[in-house]
Amino acid sequence: MSIPLLNYPLTTQNQRVEGYEVPNEDTPTIYRLTAATSDTDIDAIIWAAYRQIFSEHLIIQSNRQKFLESQLRNQSINVRDFIRGLGKSEVYRTQVADINTNYRLVDITLKRFLGRAAYNKDEEIAWSIVIGTKGLHGFIDALVDGEEYLQNFGDDIVPFQRRRYKDRPFNLVNPRYGSYWRDRMMLQSIGGRSFYTARTTGRASKQEVRRVIPATFMDMAGKVITNERNYQRTVATVTSQIKDMQIPDTSRPSDTPQPTIKPVAVALPYRYIPKNPTN
Repeated sequence: MSIPLLNYPLTTQNQRVEGYEVPNEDTPTIYRLTAATSDTDIDAIIWAAYRQIFSEHLIIQSNRQKFLESQLRNQSINVRDFIRGLGKSEVYRTQVADINTNYRLVDITLKRFLGRAAYNKDEEIAWSIVIGTKGLHGFIDALVDGEEYLQNFGDDIVPFQRRRYKDRPFNLVNPRYGSYWRDRMMLQSIGGRSFYTARTTGRASKQEVRRVIPATFMDMAGKVITNERNYQRTVATVTSQIKDMQIPDTSRPSDTPQPTIKPVAVALPYRYIPKNPTN
């Protein structure tokens, strides 16, 4: 028995408020399949879907889903099914889903499929439970078949960011690798070995030795980083130290007799007698 989607409060966002703004460069372009009259229009719809779902950073030849493209060109599927296929593709799994936590995956996917950010943490938790129980494919189906998607995009419109006023578009935000993922991939690539162990065993090839060098380099770079100094704390410490410091009195009393210098004969071509400072 699957867990139903938890209820979460809705917050006021731009897409939920009626607007009367004048169209400008931030106004999204609507790509509609029913308005396509040529192959050029179909190409524009396909690339708009790639930009929205895969992000512009991932539009490369190897990431194209040619089978889905062929079905869309032949009118075998509609735009909604094409978007569904992109979300269930191996590219979206490896480049977005696998490298992020469920909470960040929810936020990214809502931006790309529904054109809005998550309302709050409660919504992220609710959809994260869907991912945990139904998996990525079940999560994509729940979004694409949901009432919000159908009301805003229907079957023939490519999803877009609804009413953007500031910041960069959602489809330009490329998911970053978290520190936990980078550490995990590094450990997998070097197999838990270090450069020293690979070098001393004598069984590692030249390629394997080169592969484990980054672990030693990262360890060395971490030791080079100096501790951060708090300027205000340092000034306060020095000020408190010199504030109570007692400076010893090194002056000489005025009644102390001054030493005198006696005239001394100097065996030089001339006689030099220094002046007596007391006179």
